[in-house]
Amino acid sequence: MYDVLRDRIWRNLEALPDEKLYQVLDYIEFLNSKYSREPVRAGTPFQRFGERLEDKLRGNRIGIDAIRSTLGVVGTADRVVSGITEAGRSLLREVGGGGATASPSDRSTVRSSEGAPPERPRSDLRIDE
Repeated sequence: MYDVLRDRIWRNLEALPDEKLYQVLDYIEFLNSKYSREPVRAGTPFQRFGERLEDKLRGNRIGIDAIRSTLGVVGTADRVVSGITEAGRSLLREVGGGGATASPSDRSTVRSSEGAPPERPRSDLRIDE
């Protein structure tokens, strides 16, 4: 989709009340089921959970304000988990060298230790209870 069309669709969506946005969503999902050349991208686990929850709430005729606040919490949880996940990935990249392969000196260390007998437990260590 090119930018001009995306912006035009977005401006029109922003002008609609929330109740009508669900009709637009239903129509888009119908069109995807009939004419889509490829499957719709799956969201994050929290997004999928939120979508199923939203569908259930809509099916039970829960008010739009209650749906909005409930899904706001789910969206916040998704952002928190995504932030934690990205921080973990960043930490692993820093600690692990960005997923790079081992350097030649690391490889030689691994090779030299492969033929060595397994280490015995040290007898001078004590575990106090």
